[in-house]
Amino acid sequence: MPQLDQVSACPGCGEPLEEDDRFCGVCGTARHAMPAVARADGSDGPAVDDPTVAVRTPTQPDQPLRTPTEPDFTLPPPQSAAAAEPIAPPPPLQPPAAGPLPTFDPRTSPAAPPPPSAPPAPPGPPGPPQPSPASGSDPRAAAPAGPAPAAPPSSPGQDPRTRDSRPPGRGTHPVPCAVCGNGYVDTDGYCEECGRAQPGERDHVERALGGVAAVSDLGLRHHRNEDAFTVSATALPDGSPAVIAVVCDGVSSSSRPDEASAAAAEAAQEYLLQALPRGVSGQQAMHDALLSAAHAVADLADESERAHGRNAPACTIVSAVTASGTLTIGWIGDSRAYWVPIAIDGGPGAGAPARLTEDDSWAAQMVAAGLLSEAEAMADHRAHAITAWLGADAQEIEPHTASFKPDRPGVVIVCTDGLWNYAESADQMARLVSSEAHAAPLPSARQLVQHALDSGGHDNVTVAVIPFPVATDRAGTA
Repeated sequence: MPQLDQVSACPGCGEPLEEDDRFCGVCGTARHAMPAVARADGSDGPAVDDPTVAVRTPTQPDQPLRTPTEPDFTLPPPQSAAAAEPIAPPPPLQPPAAGPLPTFDPRTSPAAPPPPSAPPAPPGPPGPPQPSPASGSDPRAAAPAGPAPAAPPSSPGQDPRTRDSRPPGRGTHPVPCAVCGNGYVDTDGYCEECGRAQPGERDHVERALGGVAAVSDLGLRHHRNEDAFTVSATALPDGSPAVIAVVCDGVSSSSRPDEASAAAAEAAQEYLLQALPRGVSGQQAMHDALLSAAHAVADLADESERAHGRNAPACTIVSAVTASGTLTIGWIGDSRAYWVPIAIDGGPGAGAPARLTEDDSWAAQMVAAGLLSEAEAMADHRAHAITAWLGADAQEIEPHTASFKPDRPGVVIVCTDGLWNYAESADQMARLVSSEAHAAPLPSARQLVQHALDSGGHDNVTVAVIPFPVATDRAGTA
């Protein structure tokens, strides 16, 4: 059988071939696919199949043929030279411009230096016009800036306007004693060194308007101040001033006497401030104001405290109003009012002082009945037992009112028994009142309270001083 002339080299890659090679060992071209060569006899024609050559036909057209010598390595298919496109060479780099390089100091230059010039881009399809950055600006800075990050909230303690400026509370930091200054206050409010209770909000209170002043003090024996007062001023329908003072004394044997006195003082003042500008007469306004105070105290009682003898909150009350040359007094209990005339330059001389109230007490009843003298009655241990008071357990409320028209200047002293216990008679009280009390009521009130403290301070002390007549240019408005 005629044989094909052997091909000495692969026509695709030029790799030499052996006689028994069926495939090119480099490019994988099958030997039978190689172009036919001249026959041995020198004639041209298509190559004749050699039945001894087994031609492997791939089962998949895209699967490359494998060589027997490299069965696990897949060679890429041969590429057609005609399909390859020439690759354009890259554009030449532009040499940098002559001259010194630009310098940039971030500490002194706010903007970044301009970037080096880029080679011009090949022309392309026209698009929307783009804004060009300003000369010398950083392209990163041209981007729209987002919202600035919110500043972190500051701590309340860093702002002095919101800082808690109150003194340290008990139990958190040692609080020095306000009485002796040597010890510290315990959780119960007493000094560990001297044992004294610390001052509270009502332990010492002072108030002053142009036409009235008042002072209240805890005293030296009580653990709380059960007295209360209010001072205020208003105007009558004709425009003339009216000055008001209300003083209340909580009954120590009752429950919550401090609440009772505060409620009564506020209620009486509120009613007088509403009634007097409407033209209600002084005595009528005073009478109704005391009843209003009685209702306010009764409303404090619980259901179990409303029965008689059940120890409901209770207090006494005394009030004074000076207006249009008239002095009006009202009271329930044993708190008192005194009139003390004061000689003023160019005016009449001082007259006799007077006590303007009568106590609702056991001693007063004994004296009124002629059973005991005043000295004997006041020496009895029942002398300060009151027979009328404000409270839910009071059997009957009958306010006392009186009006006076003093003929000379003076001051009205409105006080609790914490003061008049040390100056019971009008003459004794007058001797304690300063001659400057008409012009300076607050220092006079302080002086009277100090007298009670120096005399023993066995009870709470409250006193109001009202100059009479009221000076138009000195009376304030509540």
